[in-house]
Amino acid sequence: MSKMEKKNLLFYIDAVSFAALDASLYLDTHPDDAEALEFFHHFNKARQQALHEYSVRFGPLTLNEASHDDTWKWATQPWPWEGDC
Repeated sequence: MSKMEKKNLLFYIDAVSFAALDASLYLDTHPDDAEALEFFHHFNKARQQALHEYSVRFGPLTLNEASHDDTWKWATQPWPWEGDC
């Protein structure tokens, strides 16, 4: 696992997270927009899959990916913003 792979995965997580969040904000005021809802589901699923892949390869990035087996790995690993990518 290279630092470039980790960095690229973090960049991808940022991008799909932004798309899902932006769509969710739009849906707050346009709840009947079926195309926007499909867009949201697509990017939210992509985000969940990417977060899962990150947690398997590099440790949990959010509490949703933490499990009892992780023994608080993030406390002993560099944080993503510390430039270890």
